[in-house]
Amino acid sequence: MQGKLIVDPTNQISKIDDRVFSALIEHLGRGVYDGLYNPDNPLSDANGFRQDVVKAVKDLNIDLIRYPGGNFVSGYNWEDGIGPKDQRPTRLDLAWRSIETNQFGLHEFMNWTKQTGTRPDMAVNLGSRGIDAARNLVEYCNYPGGTYWSDLRKQNGAEEPFNIKTWCLGNEMDGDWQIGHKDAEEYGKLAHETAKVMRLVDPDLDLVVSGSSTREMATFGSWEETVLDHTYDDVQYLSLHRYYDNEENDLHNFLAKSVDFDEFISGIVAVCDAVKARKHSDKTLNLALDEWNVWYHSHKQDDETAPWQQAPHLLEDHYNFEDALMVGTMLITLLKHADRVKIACLAQLVNVIAPIMTDDTGIWLQSIFFPFMQVSKYGRGIALTPKQTADAYDSKDFTDVPYLDSLAVYNPEHHEVMVFAENKGEDAMDFSTELRGFTAQSVIEATQFAGYDIKQTNEDQVMAIEPNDHVTLTDNTLQTTLQPLSWNMFRIQVAN
Repeated sequence: MQGKLIVDPTNQISKIDDRVFSALIEHLGRGVYDGLYNPDNPLSDANGFRQDVVKAVKDLNIDLIRYPGGNFVSGYNWEDGIGPKDQRPTRLDLAWRSIETNQFGLHEFMNWTKQTGTRPDMAVNLGSRGIDAARNLVEYCNYPGGTYWSDLRKQNGAEEPFNIKTWCLGNEMDGDWQIGHKDAEEYGKLAHETAKVMRLVDPDLDLVVSGSSTREMATFGSWEETVLDHTYDDVQYLSLHRYYDNEENDLHNFLAKSVDFDEFISGIVAVCDAVKARKHSDKTLNLALDEWNVWYHSHKQDDETAPWQQAPHLLEDHYNFEDALMVGTMLITLLKHADRVKIACLAQLVNVIAPIMTDDTGIWLQSIFFPFMQVSKYGRGIALTPKQTADAYDSKDFTDVPYLDSLAVYNPEHHEVMVFAENKGEDAMDFSTELRGFTAQSVIEATQFAGYDIKQTNEDQVMAIEPNDHVTLTDNTLQTTLQPLSWNMFRIQVAN
């Protein structure tokens, strides 16, 4: 097979926002308890934070952490998670039918973000609660002092404000599964009023309003239009969520779902711009794709898990190699929309549909850890419009799908061009990258993630990114062979 990418610095999509490399942590299963927080484990510090998890999170270069949900937030009383731990109530979590001890709450979360070098993206409960709880939470977190809630924060050990600037107005409010589900008109009005009072407390907030939880919702599109009619002037971002599966065990159709992902994002952009035009607005609304991943392996196990346990094993997908390829192609798709997708949260981070898994003795890294780590580490800079040619295929649901998925990122600070390329085919591909407008000097690094059975998982830590030693750079053109079913990265030094 043949594949070619042309890279030109004049064809820019946008500077990539660091918040594209973010994640979700939810009070769900072992995501928090037994995951990042386990005070009884010898691998934890005095705060109860698993230090092996802290290191892995740092290795992923995560920016924002969306917290505390997810579905959990729609039944959560944030006040339960502050104050002395021996006085915190144990509650029923109705979202996941689990027992919530509230031993990990707001202060623990903020301390954990400091330790991991991440930033908070806080969600407010617009399901079972609303305006009053949201404004009190902002006051507690962000007001300097001299009021009831800000002084309570100080009493609880945080003299300085948390200064949380990114906030989500509820979660998946379009879904009937959500506690406090509302129709678009109800939610739009509530989100508008909630945004108004939150900004009265702190005018300098970035707010995310809930869009469709999936493209398959009957209200997809119309939900966004109605909600944005009420909130367009109040918020900076519209949320969207997307998960993919391979329930049919059809590899080529599974990897072709990146086409659907691209169309989903483009469709939401079109809706936002239609509302902008109708409102005669000068403001362009951007997107927060604050839940995305592969999710399907654990469904049967979850159905068989007894309710009302503390930190039950829920949503513990064990990802295989084909899942890593799917995550890789989704990452490339995200960067192709860097002009509008400014926040993206891999859902989730630890144990729950996650790149990091824990047990009592340590952690192990899932297959999806590796492409995310590379793009998060090196995909910083300016996304360049991909002009590629490649052989293509048809699958059950998609036609003319390129076997090659590729994109280049230019980092002017380090004078590097990073190329991410995935071969979705089962044959090797002769691949070239032609750099126009650059003077290529050397290949700094060339790697491949390849050679594994598509059903191989990584419990035994057998997977690793390997060097690609068969790369040439001649006359501003990089040439190599992409192995069958492979994720690849190339770092090229260019002249100042």
